[in-house]
Amino acid sequence: MHPRAGATARTPCAVRYHRSPPTSTKRHQANLRNRTRAERTNALARISVDRAGIVRAASQIPSPNCDERPEGTPITLLVLHGISLPPGEFGGPGIVELFTNRLDPAAHPYYRKIAKLRVSSHFLIRRDGALVQFVPCEKRAWHAGESSWRGRHGCNDFSIGIELEGTDDSPYETAQYSTLSRLSRGLSRRYGITDAARHSDVAPGRKTDPGESFDWARYRRMAGFASP
Repeated sequence: MHPRAGATARTPCAVRYHRSPPTSTKRHQANLRNRTRAERTNALARISVDRAGIVRAASQIPSPNCDERPEGTPITLLVLHGISLPPGEFGGPGIVELFTNRLDPAAHPYYRKIAKLRVSSHFLIRRDGALVQFVPCEKRAWHAGESSWRGRHGCNDFSIGIELEGTDDSPYETAQYSTLSRLSRGLSRRYGITDAARHSDVAPGRKTDPGESFDWARYRRMAGFASP
Protein backbone atom coordinates (compact mmCIF):
# COMPACT_ATOMS: atom_id res chain seq x y z
CA MET A 1 0.00 0.00 0.00
CA HIS A 2 1.36 3.43 -0.95
CA PRO A 3 0.50 6.24 1.52
CA ARG A 4 -1.03 9.42 0.25
CA ALA A 5 1.30 12.32 -0.37
CA GLY A 6 1.81 14.23 2.87
CA ALA A 7 0.35 11.45 5.02
CA THR A 8 3.50 11.14 7.14
CA ALA A 9 3.35 14.76 8.26
CA ARG A 10 -0.17 14.25 9.60
CA THR A 11 0.60 11.03 11.47
CA PRO A 12 0.63 11.73 15.26
CA CYS A 13 3.45 9.28 16.02
CA ALA A 14 5.69 11.06 13.51
CA VAL A 15 5.45 14.27 15.55
CA ARG A 16 6.94 12.53 18.58
CA TYR A 17 10.23 11.80 16.79
CA HIS A 18 11.92 15.05 17.78
CA ARG A 19 15.46 13.75 17.23
CA SER A 20 15.51 10.31 15.65
CA PRO A 21 13.02 7.49 15.05
CA PRO A 22 13.14 4.41 17.29
CA THR A 23 15.38 1.47 16.45
CA SER A 24 12.49 -0.55 15.02
CA THR A 25 11.69 2.27 12.58
CA LYS A 26 15.35 2.61 11.59
CA ARG A 27 15.49 -1.13 10.98
CA HIS A 28 12.35 -0.97 8.84
CA GLN A 29 13.79 1.90 6.80
CA ALA A 30 17.04 -0.01 6.34
CA ASN A 31 15.13 -3.08 5.19
CA LEU A 32 13.29 -0.99 2.62
CA ARG A 33 16.57 0.46 1.34
CA ASN A 34 18.13 -3.00 1.17
CA ARG A 35 15.12 -4.41 -0.67
CA THR A 36 15.21 -1.59 -3.20
CA ARG A 37 18.96 -2.10 -3.67
CA ALA A 38 18.47 -5.85 -4.16
CA GLU A 39 15.67 -5.26 -6.64
CA ARG A 40 17.86 -2.86 -8.59
CA THR A 41 20.72 -5.40 -8.64
CA ASN A 42 18.47 -8.22 -9.79
CA ALA A 43 16.90 -6.03 -12.45
CA LEU A 44 20.31 -5.21 -13.90
CA ALA A 45 21.30 -8.91 -14.29
CA ARG A 46 21.09 -9.26 -18.05
CA ILE A 47 18.77 -11.43 -20.09
CA SER A 48 19.76 -11.36 -23.74
CA VAL A 49 17.52 -11.64 -26.80
CA ASP A 50 19.11 -12.80 -30.05
CA ARG A 51 18.31 -11.52 -33.55
CA ALA A 52 15.66 -14.19 -34.06
CA GLY A 53 13.90 -13.11 -30.89
CA ILE A 54 15.00 -16.12 -28.84
CA VAL A 55 16.00 -15.91 -25.17
CA ARG A 56 18.49 -18.69 -24.62
CA ALA A 57 18.08 -18.44 -20.85
CA ALA A 58 14.45 -19.57 -21.21
CA SER A 59 13.15 -23.11 -21.60
CA GLN A 60 11.99 -23.42 -25.19
CA ILE A 61 8.54 -25.00 -25.73
CA PRO A 62 7.38 -24.06 -29.24
CA SER A 63 3.70 -23.17 -29.70
CA PRO A 64 2.00 -23.54 -33.08
CA ASN A 65 -0.28 -20.63 -32.20
CA CYS A 66 1.62 -17.82 -33.88
CA ASP A 67 2.13 -16.23 -37.26
CA GLU A 68 4.04 -13.46 -38.98
CA ARG A 69 3.72 -9.86 -37.84
CA PRO A 70 2.54 -7.37 -40.45
CA GLU A 71 5.51 -6.43 -42.58
CA GLY A 72 7.39 -3.39 -41.34
CA THR A 73 5.63 -3.28 -37.96
CA PRO A 74 8.07 -2.49 -35.13
CA ILE A 75 7.65 -4.04 -31.68
CA THR A 76 6.82 -1.19 -29.31
CA LEU A 77 4.86 -2.64 -26.39
CA LEU A 78 4.99 -5.27 -23.66
CA VAL A 79 1.65 -6.70 -22.54
CA LEU A 80 1.57 -8.38 -19.13
CA HIS A 81 -0.93 -11.12 -18.34
CA GLY A 82 -1.83 -13.34 -15.40
CA ILE A 83 -2.82 -16.98 -15.79
CA SER A 84 -3.34 -20.12 -13.71
CA LEU A 85 -4.64 -23.50 -14.83
CA PRO A 86 -6.71 -24.91 -13.33
CA PRO A 87 -7.87 -21.52 -11.99
CA GLY A 88 -6.16 -20.73 -8.71
CA GLU A 89 -3.72 -23.65 -8.93
CA PHE A 90 -0.01 -23.29 -9.65
CA GLY A 91 2.78 -25.50 -10.94
CA GLY A 92 0.83 -27.90 -13.14
CA PRO A 93 1.12 -28.57 -16.88
CA GLY A 94 -2.14 -26.84 -17.82
CA ILE A 95 -0.65 -23.58 -19.14
CA VAL A 96 1.87 -25.36 -21.35
CA GLU A 97 -0.82 -27.75 -22.58
CA LEU A 98 -3.14 -24.84 -23.45
CA PHE A 99 -0.47 -22.99 -25.41
CA THR A 100 0.54 -26.15 -27.30
CA ASN A 101 -3.03 -27.34 -28.06
CA ARG A 102 -2.74 -30.41 -25.85
CA LEU A 103 -5.18 -29.51 -23.08
CA ASP A 104 -7.35 -32.50 -22.13
CA PRO A 105 -10.96 -31.32 -21.68
CA ALA A 106 -11.62 -34.28 -19.38
CA ALA A 107 -8.79 -33.37 -16.98
CA HIS A 108 -10.74 -30.57 -15.26
CA PRO A 109 -14.27 -29.15 -15.64
CA TYR A 110 -12.92 -25.71 -16.56
CA TYR A 111 -10.86 -27.16 -19.39
CA ARG A 112 -14.00 -28.07 -21.32
CA LYS A 113 -14.57 -24.33 -21.84
CA ILE A 114 -11.13 -23.53 -23.17
CA ALA A 115 -9.66 -26.69 -24.70
CA LYS A 116 -10.47 -25.58 -28.25
CA LEU A 117 -8.93 -22.14 -27.88
CA ARG A 118 -5.87 -21.42 -29.98
CA VAL A 119 -3.83 -19.00 -27.89
CA SER A 120 -0.24 -18.41 -26.88
CA SER A 121 2.13 -15.88 -25.41
CA HIS A 122 5.76 -15.23 -26.09
CA PHE A 123 6.79 -15.94 -22.50
CA LEU A 124 5.59 -17.49 -19.25
CA ILE A 125 7.12 -16.71 -15.85
CA ARG A 126 6.44 -19.40 -13.26
CA ARG A 127 5.96 -18.74 -9.55
CA ASP A 128 9.63 -19.54 -8.84
CA GLY A 129 10.79 -17.13 -11.56
CA ALA A 130 11.52 -19.84 -14.16
CA LEU A 131 11.19 -18.50 -17.70
CA VAL A 132 9.55 -20.36 -20.60
CA GLN A 133 9.42 -19.14 -24.20
CA PHE A 134 6.71 -20.35 -26.58
CA VAL A 135 7.02 -17.98 -29.54
CA PRO A 136 10.04 -16.12 -30.94
CA CYS A 137 9.66 -12.39 -30.41
CA GLU A 138 9.95 -11.75 -34.14
CA LYS A 139 6.66 -13.61 -34.64
CA ARG A 140 3.15 -12.66 -33.54
CA ALA A 141 1.82 -14.60 -30.57
CA TRP A 142 -1.94 -14.81 -30.03
CA HIS A 143 -2.18 -13.35 -26.55
CA ALA A 144 -4.10 -10.06 -26.42
CA GLY A 145 -7.13 -10.81 -28.58
CA GLU A 146 -9.35 -7.84 -29.41
CA SER A 147 -7.35 -4.98 -27.98
CA SER A 148 -6.07 -1.45 -28.45
CA TRP A 149 -3.42 0.80 -26.93
CA ARG A 150 -2.91 4.53 -27.40
CA GLY A 151 -5.25 4.58 -30.38
CA ARG A 152 -3.74 1.53 -32.11
CA HIS A 153 -5.88 -1.59 -32.53
CA GLY A 154 -4.71 -5.19 -32.65
CA CYS A 155 -1.98 -5.18 -30.00
CA ASN A 156 -0.72 -8.61 -31.07
CA ASP A 157 0.73 -6.93 -34.17
CA PHE A 158 3.17 -4.71 -32.27
CA SER A 159 3.55 -6.24 -28.81
CA ILE A 160 5.24 -9.02 -26.88
CA GLY A 161 3.03 -11.01 -24.51
CA ILE A 162 4.35 -12.07 -21.12
CA GLU A 163 2.27 -14.35 -18.90
CA LEU A 164 2.79 -14.44 -15.13
CA GLU A 165 1.59 -17.55 -13.34
CA GLY A 166 -0.84 -16.13 -10.81
CA THR A 167 -4.32 -14.82 -10.11
CA ASP A 168 -5.86 -11.37 -9.86
CA ASP A 169 -6.13 -11.58 -6.07
CA SER A 170 -2.95 -13.45 -5.02
CA PRO A 171 0.35 -11.57 -4.61
CA TYR A 172 2.93 -12.37 -7.25
CA GLU A 173 6.30 -13.68 -6.10
CA THR A 174 9.50 -11.68 -5.74
CA ALA A 175 11.22 -14.13 -8.09
CA GLN A 176 8.64 -13.30 -10.75
CA TYR A 177 9.24 -9.56 -10.48
CA SER A 178 12.98 -10.20 -10.76
CA THR A 179 12.69 -12.33 -13.91
CA LEU A 180 10.07 -10.02 -15.41
CA SER A 181 12.18 -6.92 -14.91
CA ARG A 182 15.30 -8.58 -16.34
CA LEU A 183 13.33 -9.86 -19.32
CA SER A 184 11.76 -6.44 -19.87
CA ARG A 185 15.17 -4.79 -19.86
CA GLY A 186 16.50 -7.35 -22.33
CA LEU A 187 13.56 -6.83 -24.67
CA SER A 188 13.95 -3.07 -24.36
CA ARG A 189 17.61 -3.28 -25.33
CA ARG A 190 16.85 -5.45 -28.36
CA TYR A 191 13.76 -3.62 -29.67
CA GLY A 192 13.89 -0.16 -28.10
CA ILE A 193 10.64 -0.79 -26.21
CA THR A 194 9.74 1.94 -23.72
CA ASP A 195 6.08 1.12 -23.08
CA ALA A 196 4.28 -1.60 -21.12
CA ALA A 197 0.63 -2.27 -20.37
CA ARG A 198 -1.49 -4.79 -18.52
CA HIS A 199 -3.96 -7.01 -20.32
CA SER A 200 -6.71 -5.13 -18.50
CA ASP A 201 -5.35 -1.88 -19.98
CA VAL A 202 -5.50 -3.04 -23.60
CA ALA A 203 -8.81 -4.92 -23.25
CA PRO A 204 -10.73 -2.98 -20.57
CA GLY A 205 -14.05 -4.48 -19.56
CA ARG A 206 -13.10 -7.78 -21.17
CA LYS A 207 -9.99 -8.71 -19.20
CA THR A 208 -8.89 -8.03 -15.60
CA ASP A 209 -5.45 -9.67 -15.45
CA PRO A 210 -2.85 -9.49 -14.04
CA GLY A 211 -5.13 -7.92 -11.44
CA GLU A 212 -4.85 -5.61 -8.46
CA SER A 213 -2.43 -8.03 -6.81
CA PHE A 214 0.22 -7.09 -9.38
CA ASP A 215 2.41 -4.24 -8.11
CA TRP A 216 2.55 -2.05 -11.20
CA ALA A 217 4.71 0.67 -9.65
CA ARG A 218 7.22 -1.88 -8.37
CA TYR A 219 7.49 -3.50 -11.79
CA ARG A 220 7.98 -0.23 -13.65
CA ARG A 221 10.67 0.84 -11.18
CA MET A 222 12.55 -2.46 -11.50
CA ALA A 223 12.18 -2.58 -15.29
CA GLY A 224 13.42 0.98 -15.69
CA PHE A 225 10.25 2.35 -17.28
CA ALA A 226 9.11 5.89 -16.58
CA SER A 227 6.13 6.36 -14.30
CA PRO A 228 2.83 6.06 -16.19
